[in-house]
Amino acid sequence: MTARIAGRIVINRPVEEVFDVVADECNEPRYNPRMTHAERISVSPVGLGSRYHAETRSMGRTVEMDIQNTGYQRPCFLSSSTHLSAMDIHGTVTFESVAEGTLLTWVWDLQPAGVLKLLSPVTTRLGRRQEQAIWTGLKDFLEAQPVAAGTPAAG
Repeated sequence: MTARIAGRIVINRPVEEVFDVVADECNEPRYNPRMTHAERISVSPVGLGSRYHAETRSMGRTVEMDIQNTGYQRPCFLSSSTHLSAMDIHGTVTFESVAEGTLLTWVWDLQPAGVLKLLSPVTTRLGRRQEQAIWTGLKDFLEAQPVAAGTPAAG
């Protein structure tokens, strides 16, 4: 059984800046308080095929995950595959330049295993809330940064 989580948010930053922060999974602990660690385990620069190992805290325990960029078109499209012991996640994030900055849209397909299959409706509800919190964290993090000179937002 596959569950889908999708959403969107507008971030008042240029599309290239938002893309570059999201594309490098090592940045996520800076805006996602649940992620305690992320490191790139592939030797190539961030791009198609980049692989990461990350850890999050969930219900008082550490959850390890392996993530791979499966699609990479700067600055408009990322896709990834994430493997956890109890779930696989495949998804896309798109970035569109809009008057207010960047429209970021995410779509994740969750494939739970074991007991999580039985809890799929609960997992989907929790996942939606968690994803909204993660991307709101990204928005808050980026919008709190000084605007670089010469960017449209700098005027």
